[in-house]
Amino acid sequence: MPQDLIQLKDLKEKARSEKKANKKYFQKLKAKKPKHLDQTVAGIHEEVFDEVDCLECANCCKTTSPIFRDIDIDRIAQHLGTRPAELVDQYLHLDEDGDYVLNMAPCPFLDEENYCQIYEVRPKACREYPHTDRKNFHQILDLTLKNTSICPATLEIVKRLRETLPI
Repeated sequence: MPQDLIQLKDLKEKARSEKKANKKYFQKLKAKKPKHLDQTVAGIHEEVFDEVDCLECANCCKTTSPIFRDIDIDRIAQHLGTRPAELVDQYLHLDEDGDYVLNMAPCPFLDEENYCQIYEVRPKACREYPHTDRKNFHQILDLTLKNTSICPATLEIVKRLRETLPI
C-alpha cells in the first residue's frame, strides 16, 4: 500500500478524527445529491484500488461479517460439498436484523496469508465491499461512514471525494 494511504494501525484513530467532518460532508451530499456523484465516486474508487492490495490488509475479513443471503448460502454449501443447513449450523447465526452473519471474526474462510478459501463463491456482500463503486452512492452514505473505520481504502476514497467535490 502506498505511503500516502492510511496504515491499518492508524485507521481507527484517523477515521475517528475525520468522522465529524465526513458526517457533515455526507449530510450536505444527501441534501444536494450532486449530478455526477456516482461517476465521481466510481472514478476515485478505481484510482484508490489501483493503489491498494487488499491482501495486505484484509481488515474487513478480520473484523466484520458480510450478510449471507440464501443464494450465497446455497452456492457456498454446494462448493464445500455440504448442505445449506449444515453450513448455517457450523458458521452462521441470525443477527438482530434477521440476517445471517458469521459466528466469529476473523472469517473462518480467510487463510493465514489473507486469501479467501471460497473466493470464487464468496457472498455478494464480499464481492461488492466496500460498495464505493455502486450506483446511487448517496443512499449508502451511513454505511460508507461506518466503513471508513474498517477499510483504509474507503477512508481514502472519502478523503479524495471531499477534495474533488467540495460542497
